[in-house]
Amino acid sequence: MSPEQAALGGIIREHRQAAGLSLRELADRCGCAKSYLWAIEHGTKAPSQDMLARIESALHIEDGRLVRAGAWDRVPDPVLRDLSRSAELRRLVTKLASGEGGRTGLDLAFRSGELRALIERLDPAGPTPVDLPFEVPLINKVSAGYPQGFTDMGYPARVADEYVRCPDLHDPDAFAARVVGDSMEPDYREGDIVIFSPARPITDGDDCFARLALDDETTFKRVYFEYRDGTAERIRLQPINNRYAPRVYDREQIAGLYRAVKVMRNV
Repeated sequence: MSPEQAALGGIIREHRQAAGLSLRELADRCGCAKSYLWAIEHGTKAPSQDMLARIESALHIEDGRLVRAGAWDRVPDPVLRDLSRSAELRRLVTKLASGEGGRTGLDLAFRSGELRALIERLDPAGPTPVDLPFEVPLINKVSAGYPQGFTDMGYPARVADEYVRCPDLHDPDAFAARVVGDSMEPDYREGDIVIFSPARPITDGDDCFARLALDDETTFKRVYFEYRDGTAERIRLQPINNRYAPRVYDREQIAGLYRAVKVMRNV
């Protein structure tokens, strides 16, 4: 613990006794009652900064030391404990980084487990987990009209120039695309960013990013399945905007369907 963190009353009493002064003599020099000075030394009274300055002058203590100690006295105990642990951690990390004790630095301390052991000793409960925002790659755009050519601009999977945050989604294969066209109005507008999750199951009436097998074209439509003998043989891509006609494809003509799970738009 630093000198500033020592109890204020203890500092005053230590310097008063070193100067050979009684409580009465110091109280007379400071212009206060003996009982008031006794209460300060025993921590039952919080002195003003003016009184602390008078005590500093009377005992020839460096200017400001008692004011700093008084400020520490007002800090709650849990905060003091946290500060003490942080100060010890900084001191020991500095020692490791300087190579004291035959160590070559933090890298070796990390590999050997010494640094982790130090942190666990200072904070046995461990760090509080923090959920970081989940970021989804914005790969390009999807046509809310008739199918158009798709490109992910040659990026590897999950890599893009731009990302959008979606904290309530945890599908590592999720992606986002901007809507182009008006065939999904009024539910979706041009410029909306729609997030799609390959992990979500698809049922009749879901809105999906559809990837066509022919020339890797894509479109954004509401999906309906046409069954024969319990097997979905054809897929109808239905616009929401009734100015557009639906299109029906054989199952093998659809390379992929990815369900929309969230829409983001500017207001």
